[in-house]
Amino acid sequence: MDTSRLFRTSGTLAATAALLISAAVSGTVATGAAAARPRHMGDPGSFASLLPPEAADEQAAPPELAPLPAALPRALRPYYDQRLAWHSCGGKRADFECATLRAPLDYEAPRSYEDVKLAVSRKKATGPGKRLGALMVNPGGPGGSAIGFLQEYAASGYPAAVRDRYDMVAMDPRGVAASQPVTCLSDKEMDAYAQVDTTPDDPAEVRELVASFKKFAQGCAARSGKLLGHVSTVEAARDMDVLRAVLGDDKLHYVGASYGTFLGATYAGLFPSRVGRLVLDGAMDPGLDARRINRDQTAGFQTALASFAADCAQHEDCPLEGGRPDVAGVRLKQFFDRLDQHPLDTGTSRRLTESLATTGVISAMYDETTWPILRKALHNAQTGDGALLLRLSDLYYERDQRGHYTNLMPANSAVNCLDLPPAFRGPAAVRRAVPDFEKASPALGASFAWSALSCAYWPVRATGGPHRIPARGAAPILVVGTTRDPATPYPWARALASQLSSGRLLTYDGDGHTAYTRGSRCVDGAINDYLLTGTPPPASRKCS
Repeated sequence: MDTSRLFRTSGTLAATAALLISAAVSGTVATGAAAARPRHMGDPGSFASLLPPEAADEQAAPPELAPLPAALPRALRPYYDQRLAWHSCGGKRADFECATLRAPLDYEAPRSYEDVKLAVSRKKATGPGKRLGALMVNPGGPGGSAIGFLQEYAASGYPAAVRDRYDMVAMDPRGVAASQPVTCLSDKEMDAYAQVDTTPDDPAEVRELVASFKKFAQGCAARSGKLLGHVSTVEAARDMDVLRAVLGDDKLHYVGASYGTFLGATYAGLFPSRVGRLVLDGAMDPGLDARRINRDQTAGFQTALASFAADCAQHEDCPLEGGRPDVAGVRLKQFFDRLDQHPLDTGTSRRLTESLATTGVISAMYDETTWPILRKALHNAQTGDGALLLRLSDLYYERDQRGHYTNLMPANSAVNCLDLPPAFRGPAAVRRAVPDFEKASPALGASFAWSALSCAYWPVRATGGPHRIPARGAAPILVVGTTRDPATPYPWARALASQLSSGRLLTYDGDGHTAYTRGSRCVDGAINDYLLTGTPPPASRKCS
């Protein structure tokens, strides 16, 4: 299992769950050349995260992300002046338009022969009233397909009042899905990678886990080439500004969920004067290092498990004794320990291992509408049937029933490994941290800690580090946080809103990951009003 720092919006997971019934961390040098550090990020020596992770928490506040110069460099003009050749996406998506945007592989040294080609899609506003411009959407990940999210969910699931006034637009970030995807392993190799034991009990299992991380990283280096050093969030945000200009908008209007909030906040930090109406839902805190992010997520998923346990207790088929959160954690840990020794049959050639079961449980924590499925999956597993829990794991990894994986996991690792230095440098550091992680979650802590080792073996050096984003001069930015969000814990939303000079926090008192279009009229009304009028809700508004 490699789940650390995988930030997913719940919208696509919920849609998939309906069809059912419906981390990577940053890396360090292993082999290969170090990537160039974006100049605006400051002196590499200023980042506390470049120090040993054990010392990072003791360092001074992280530096600020500085805006880029307002004047457009001559070398970038051809990109900003390009015209998109729109055409029907065809097939089942004939009502959408598609195009390809060119962007430089390296913004510091643009060369046309190294351009990346980025897939773009849109659905034009057709309703009454004045068109407000393009509304870009991103579902998170990193590694989630923005185009898939637009075509499968946002263009029909967002409120009609918003779709009537905006052209709904999505661009797969560089390295993701249709935009020159990062690739690492074959499908069969991904099957093996996903089931490697992430709670090693002895030196041999530690060596096996490290070997799997190394094989994954080496596969990425071999199959993805130069692109691997140029898929950072900073570069993706700069691509967004090129698209904004090409679409003819003076300001960027945007809804980003989960990791998409980091992408949107980064845009605001780089281009504060070009910020239009930005909604950052399920917010990340850019000031945290990779170890703190993983530890916070561990606690976040424990909070979600407690909510699941309390809900489970209301149902006769609850497989967790009494539904008490403390007992539920113990029961899950015992269940995982049994699977570690005796994987379950699934009716296929694959067996349900401890790591796959853990991923399946985590998958169901993103949206409370999947809790009945998890309840049934755990009940089935107690009778020896691991099929449904395996299916939940496959949904998380975006593995279809033919055994094919999307590039979600490779892209997730590639972006995260470039954005932050690693949480841990080696197994010894993980061993020291496991008790702290298990304190945050007895059932999930060890797995989260060991998974956080993955990018210690990454072949490209991190180009970023923890930083604050003030985005001074930006128009009001709406930050949305859910109080029991597992993947992006609520304190992160508070932190981001306080960093942004024009940040406005909207709180949703509820469960699940992200809040927009998930059933709260209060949340949807506040966001819709902001998108349509530019007026954010009152400071510190709370919804339930």
